[in-house]
Amino acid sequence: MAARLKEQYKKHAIPALMKEFNYTNVMAAPKVVKVTLNIGMGEATQNPKVMDSAVAELTTIAGQKPIVTKARKSIAAFKLREGMSIGCSVTLRGDRMFEFLDRLVNVALPRVRDFRGVSSKSFDGRGNYTLGIKDQLIFPEIDYNKVEKVKGMNICITTTAKTDAEGLALLKHLGMPFRA
Repeated sequence: MAARLKEQYKKHAIPALMKEFNYTNVMAAPKVVKVTLNIGMGEATQNPKVMDSAVAELTTIAGQKPIVTKARKSIAAFKLREGMSIGCSVTLRGDRMFEFLDRLVNVALPRVRDFRGVSSKSFDGRGNYTLGIKDQLIFPEIDYNKVEKVKGMNICITTTAKTDAEGLALLKHLGMPFRA
């Protein structure tokens, strides 16, 4: 069975985007290429065990095993040596990506306290959107009792849109709740 958001994209978003931006070809309409989730763990330099829980939680959220990112340079001020584990990230594509976006938009974001919508200023100039989340407990897959430390994460949505306006329109049609 295809992802629900993928069906919505094909049936509703593409025709709306073609009408809005006067595309003549279906392939010209912008689409979501990938979603990258990233957790930076600065405190993993003092306590390497923290990394294991971050990897486990990101695996639960994404449904895919993340890669552990290592430090490229040594920085004495941060007590950081080259090759130390300092974060983990996972890239989602295809159906998994649409499933995650569906859960993010319809389940996780509405669970944020005092949520009024996400900022429409977080585009990079080329139609890609980045969203920062302060705690991972907004995802229902995470068991509240097993969490030792609240960790934030970055979610980067990469699209084929050429401009921010196209990217904004694409994400609005996919149901992303932007602030008015």
